[in-house]
Amino acid sequence: MSKLFCVMGKSASGKDSLFKMLVEDTSLGLHTVVPYTTRPIRAGETDGVEYHFVDEAAYQALKVAGKIIEARAYQTIHGLWRYFTADDGQIDPEDGNYIVIGTLEAYRQMLEYFGPEVMVPVYVEVEDGLRLSRALCRERAQDQPKYAEMCRRFLADCEDFSDEKIKDCYITKRYVNIDLEQCFREIKKDIKDILITVRPI
Repeated sequence: MSKLFCVMGKSASGKDSLFKMLVEDTSLGLHTVVPYTTRPIRAGETDGVEYHFVDEAAYQALKVAGKIIEARAYQTIHGLWRYFTADDGQIDPEDGNYIVIGTLEAYRQMLEYFGPEVMVPVYVEVEDGLRLSRALCRERAQDQPKYAEMCRRFLADCEDFSDEKIKDCYITKRYVNIDLEQCFREIKKDIKDILITVRPI
């Protein structure tokens, strides 16, 4: 049976960089699953790569069609932003192995949708002080920095990724991302070990 690896972590934990490195490593052979969002595209992002950037009407149409696998909504200072994964043909649980990036809540909903035999968590964490410093550097690089939203997101993560919620999702291993390359090597090894056990002999 296929495996779907879900890379997750608080904002500025380095999960986006690790996700890209895992996708680009051809030895893993993982198919990507591009999620959707209604938030504005950021500098350096490409539609269809990090996310499919859509509007509220597109989300509602997919919801009416019963195509939403998981969805989260955030009331930001810039309005309602949605993040979601759609059943749009990207994932076939009987064919290949996949990797997606998401939140803990997204993982929980996918776990309910696909089951624990398919889902594999890749939880990345960074000490809060270092994470805040990284978030500030990233926001400064934007054409129009949104510092208030950065602070809201940072504080919301403390609740969204609480130890209790992590435990409720049966996540037992955490990858500490102090050194990006070292963290990547550790995750890659674990993924390879898992894939070896599911490949037919």
